[in-house]
Amino acid sequence: MRTKILILLSVVMILAISCGPAASETLVSGVEVEGNVEVVSSHILGAVRTSTGEPLDQQQIKEDVEAIYDLGFFSYVDADLDTSMGGVKVTFVVRENPIVESVQFDGNTVYTDEELMELVFTAPGTVFNRVFFRHDLQRIKEKYDDDGYVMMKIADVQIEGGRINVSIIEPRVGDVVIQGNTRTKTYVIDREIKLEKGDLFNATILRHSINKVNSLGFFDDVSVGFEPSEEDPAYTNIIITVVEGKTGNVGLSIGHGSSSGWSGGLSYGDNNWAGKGHKAEIGFELGDNERYWAYYQEPYMDSEHYGWKIGAYKHFWEEREYWDNSREQFEFDEDRVGGYIGAGKYFSGSEKLSWYLTLDWRDTEISNIDRKKATKEQVEKYKEEEFLEGVVFSSILSLTNNNLDPYLSYPKGDIEDINVEKAWEAIGGEHDFTKYWATVRYYIPVTGLGDFFDVSLGTEDNPVIFASRIRAGFSSGEIPYVELYEVGGSKTLRGYEDDFTKGEEMLLGNFELRIPVDKTFNFVVFYDAGNAWGKGSRDDEAGDFSFSDLYDSVGIGVRVRTPLGNLRVDYGEGDDESRTHFGFGEMF
Repeated sequence: MRTKILILLSVVMILAISCGPAASETLVSGVEVEGNVEVVSSHILGAVRTSTGEPLDQQQIKEDVEAIYDLGFFSYVDADLDTSMGGVKVTFVVRENPIVESVQFDGNTVYTDEELMELVFTAPGTVFNRVFFRHDLQRIKEKYDDDGYVMMKIADVQIEGGRINVSIIEPRVGDVVIQGNTRTKTYVIDREIKLEKGDLFNATILRHSINKVNSLGFFDDVSVGFEPSEEDPAYTNIIITVVEGKTGNVGLSIGHGSSSGWSGGLSYGDNNWAGKGHKAEIGFELGDNERYWAYYQEPYMDSEHYGWKIGAYKHFWEEREYWDNSREQFEFDEDRVGGYIGAGKYFSGSEKLSWYLTLDWRDTEISNIDRKKATKEQVEKYKEEEFLEGVVFSSILSLTNNNLDPYLSYPKGDIEDINVEKAWEAIGGEHDFTKYWATVRYYIPVTGLGDFFDVSLGTEDNPVIFASRIRAGFSSGEIPYVELYEVGGSKTLRGYEDDFTKGEEMLLGNFELRIPVDKTFNFVVFYDAGNAWGKGSRDDEAGDFSFSDLYDSVGIGVRVRTPLGNLRVDYGEGDDESRTHFGFGEMF
């Protein structure tokens, strides 16, 4: 009987062991960390999913080891299992990375070590963290990319003890190869590329340089490619391919004005004469205001190369008005012939400051006088006292400070210029006077305007632009009436007739918001204000200036890119009149 009872108990125990959890699952009796000094255990165990009281899972322990390693603080991670009557104790054994002593960079020339360290969160005195440092390197790469150095590479990272050394490769420009130009001289294209052999490769500068080449107007297409240099793998060759376009153009103009009547003209010009980037034009315009002109110009200049121009012209104005004390005294026809030659360059060592000297000769005669309010004797007196006729030989010196961004395809920045014109009697002229005027132009890209109106306005390379121009002038000496400052018309004060006001002093302001609709069409909103006063002014008396004396206008305009050039049409509402003006190119 006793034997049967023992057998029965043995069967029950076997069944209990085989059916109970202890037979199939080993429980975790504890979880610890060993080997950490600087990194606290709670931070390490925060990455672990194995916990006390849970069944032991070998796969989970393997994943916990990887999770601890991924924290980035350790060079070695493993797990020890200690079996006891209460289960299995899991001990994660770690070896910390060294304490950071210093972070140094090799190969960096764009930024100093101090500038790069501002992007690095890994600081001396802390445990080196592989993950954090990878993010540090990513921030460095993003800074290079944001500034256009997109080919920069982190070549190597060496860790010796606590000293970290980062090797940086900043690729440089190899050969700049220009191909496809059959007419345009290679140097004309090359001087617009602001990257030379040996320069650090910068994608932003290259992109804007390609925009500059495009804006020359010589090519139907400009593309760029790259190839590694055979001389040095750290250098990249730039291959620029152009497709020549037509640069010669015939201009045909027809216009009508309420006071000037019908006019029309014909011209021929070439913006890339002989493939040298020179500009040449000859043309005429017939009507009440008759013009003939011809010029040849080298517009490009820098601190080594002179820009220059030469030209001749003949103008005939019909029924010009002579005003005195706000009264029209008489009308006359003015006939003027003239010629000019000029040259200039940037000051040595400067990419912003330049000078330009122009010598201008002109001879003016008047005829067909309609006396209106004046007597014959008064007309003769005016002719003598106001210097309506005669030869003027003058020199015009212009100093310009150009702060426009040279790499952008649109204007951004400011330009200031100071001009002095001196008329000389000593060298063949009949008049002696001096005129002084200064101009400030400012161009600001406007962002967010499209968001305000919930429309898409502009692109990165063709944004909305706020443009402004302010010009002020004064003079000394006896200024001939036909040489006075003139304000009014399409080039100065829109909404008014040409030469609406004349005087020895002047002030003018033009303000435009230029809104691109697409690549060939722009919309413009403008405000103009200005006046000229002094001798010959339309004010009741010549005298002190007051802002209340300014005439102003508001208006709208369009700019259309055509095969003949950029057509400009402006409609302005003045104080008592409105006018539509036609022209080519921007007013300023």
